[in-house]
Amino acid sequence: MIIWINGAFGAGKTSAARELIELIPNSTLFDPEVIGGALPHLLPAKHLAEVSDFQDLPIWRRLVVDAAAGLLAEVGGVLVVPMTLLRQEYRDEIFGGLAARRIRVRHVLLAPDETILRARIADRAFPLDTPDGELRVRQWSFDHIEPYSAALAGWLGADAHRVDTSDLTPYETAERVAEAVRTGAAAVCDIVQTPEPTAETLAAGVLLFDEQDRVLLVDPTYKAGWEFPGGVVEPGEAPARAGVREVAEETGIRLRGTPRLLVADWEAPKPPAYGGMRFLFDGGRLAGAEAKELLLPGPELRGWRFVTEAEAERLLPPVRYARLRWALRARERGAAVYLEAGEPVGG
Repeated sequence: MIIWINGAFGAGKTSAARELIELIPNSTLFDPEVIGGALPHLLPAKHLAEVSDFQDLPIWRRLVVDAAAGLLAEVGGVLVVPMTLLRQEYRDEIFGGLAARRIRVRHVLLAPDETILRARIADRAFPLDTPDGELRVRQWSFDHIEPYSAALAGWLGADAHRVDTSDLTPYETAERVAEAVRTGAAAVCDIVQTPEPTAETLAAGVLLFDEQDRVLLVDPTYKAGWEFPGGVVEPGEAPARAGVREVAEETGIRLRGTPRLLVADWEAPKPPAYGGMRFLFDGGRLAGAEAKELLLPGPELRGWRFVTEAEAERLLPPVRYARLRWALRARERGAAVYLEAGEPVGG
């Protein structure tokens, strides 16, 4: 299990985390700052200069997940992670990656009053070599109060268990967090993800259309990019049935009967991906009332939209868009198409 301690810069996350590992048996501190500190030794300076925050680098987010999973496999128990996450898509990607490894995350937010937060930043000693460097880090911390406040008023305030640390010492904060974890007040994050594949997989997607024949795309919480409703076919499960199941789980819509196959696409293995068969089925046109009943977003999805084929081209990765394009042609012609890597094969 992971206890992820979130909050603004200067909220006291690391101090509380150090106290917390003394209160929770068999717990270990993992600070993702060490990943950021390693990146200058791994990436070209020009690449690093393109971002102002190492969290914007996909490699940082991937390494945080891999390092946390590896550390838990090595030492077991509970991992305490003090790290600010203000962008929901980054939280989704990291927590989704952990969920894929069947690692539960309890998300806690340390939220002192803003005036107290500003005073803490102003009084904090930053262990840097030069006064100029200390001033830059202090200003950087002040600059992040506004995006923190915006996240707090939106997704962050609704997602994490909030602990007001305005009048608490680090030890008292750790006691509150430990109690919230013990009682379940800090619930397990509900992001879900299919375990990472270890071999080729079968996946089934379903195309759903509105009354203007626009196709439904969804934005999964656990990976970047837009997708069709659907998912991995379970062992012993028929692909069409898997597509129907996934549509019900993700959107709340229960399709009647077996949807018609539009595309079967062989996706070749490209390490680290394993590839496999990808099916797209025709879920039919939703009436206006049905479209309004979509249960989105939910634990697996951040958002949804009906799009034209041209709009889909801008949102989908090339191979996925090619799969959609041929599926739409198959729908028009009334005959399924066999593809390999998004291109038709044979007659």
